[in-house]
Amino acid sequence: MKTDEQNDPASFEATAPASTELPPTAPCTVVWCGGRPYVLESSAGHTRWMGTDHRGRPVALTSADLQRRGWSHTRAS
Repeated sequence: MKTDEQNDPASFEATAPASTELPPTAPCTVVWCGGRPYVLESSAGHTRWMGTDHRGRPVALTSADLQRRGWSHTRAS
């Protein structure tokens, strides 16, 4: 059984290689980070990447957060 620390997205941050490519900027784009999908939402000039944590709670990330944690256009196996 995994502990909360093993499932915590912040713990993934330390082990994931950072992507050298910047995340996309087109609204409604989907990327994968830490095995979870994130969708780019744009509202009144403010953009954020929305997804969920390991418990299904909403999580908002910036493009810089995604770049630090490592992201991909495809789901990792």
